[in-house]
Amino acid sequence: MKNYQPEVVMIGLGYIGLPTAALIAQNSIHVHGVDINPSVVDTINKGETHIVEPELDTAVSKAVKDGYLKADITPVEANTYLVVVPTPFKAKNEPDISFVESATRTILPLLKSEDLYIIESTSPVGTTEKMMNLIYTERPELKGRLNIAYCPERVLPGNVMHELVNNDRVIGGVDSKSTEKAVDFYKQFIKGALHKTNARTAEMCKLVENSSRDVQIAFANELSLICDKADINVWELIELANKHPRVNILQPGCGVGGHCIAVDPYFIVAEYPMESKIIGKAREINNYKSFWCAEKVQTAKLEFQLKHGRKPSIAIMGLAFKPDIDDLRESPAKYIAQKVLQNANNEEYFIVEPNIETHKVFKLTNYKEATEKADIIVFLVAHKEFKDLGLPKNKKILDFCGVSK
Repeated sequence: MKNYQPEVVMIGLGYIGLPTAALIAQNSIHVHGVDINPSVVDTINKGETHIVEPELDTAVSKAVKDGYLKADITPVEANTYLVVVPTPFKAKNEPDISFVESATRTILPLLKSEDLYIIESTSPVGTTEKMMNLIYTERPELKGRLNIAYCPERVLPGNVMHELVNNDRVIGGVDSKSTEKAVDFYKQFIKGALHKTNARTAEMCKLVENSSRDVQIAFANELSLICDKADINVWELIELANKHPRVNILQPGCGVGGHCIAVDPYFIVAEYPMESKIIGKAREINNYKSFWCAEKVQTAKLEFQLKHGRKPSIAIMGLAFKPDIDDLRESPAKYIAQKVLQNANNEEYFIVEPNIETHKVFKLTNYKEATEKADIIVFLVAHKEFKDLGLPKNKKILDFCGVSK
């Protein structure tokens, strides 16, 4: 790769890291991407992607071909280091920042005066300061000479490449100099407004945005539980209520998934359990909704068997955490499918997810075949393929996502 002189090291080439790396590379900035998975590294270096995301494959292919993007399992020296790694949970929903710490340790020997270090990973409040203290403990000669900041992403899967460029960003440094340095970096490839703050506020801002969404979804999901008991069509109810000029109720579903809305509220609840009552309750409601859906499927199975004298065949429609993507992380639909299959008793099941070809646990079936053969059709995700199926009236439909409303 000729003239490859990396300016940016991107640690983590997943759903956010790889699109961000490709975007930066599109702006003629040399990016050295780092991932611990050799298969991911090999795929990217071929100019291909391991993630289904519109426009990403083209961006990666061009960036690699033009010599602006290279992947490896180890970092190299650069001027800017971005940490975009997972932040999973320990027991009791306590956030685990060990991946962020590990990523930081890998670049410790490479850091030099005036380098820019940015965390984009969703993190508990105070993580950026903890990493700053780690760096300065291990490299005391650099104390006060680095630029350290936090800048969370705000993107929607399925539209990541557009939103990375056009959405506003919140950028918080550990000091004003770091904030300004980070703003200058993002200005090179982001058209949205860049809002300056401090690191702690930026960390909390990311958590609050997704917690707010979780609370709003919990309200809709709680309404669906109430309406089921009250024999009211929840979809019609919400449509009518939203005619009010100051009401905007979201649509209920089978829970909440993804690596943001279903996870980020716990970062607040874990640190501030006494204060985060509504946030914590919203998590409980949205988790319960998935359990409730699984119980509804079990009840429908028993009712069918009593009525027809035989076991039903059942189609589980959708495994992704939201419509029209291939991402199954924290997916309530996947949980429901697993729960239903755990209670299987020689029924025939058809598992459908049109956005992936294979799954290591589930045997997948074409959605048209599944709906033709199944007695009970369970809609868990409102994929576009499901909306015009024209289902016969003799099928038992359990619609938890509004496909047939």
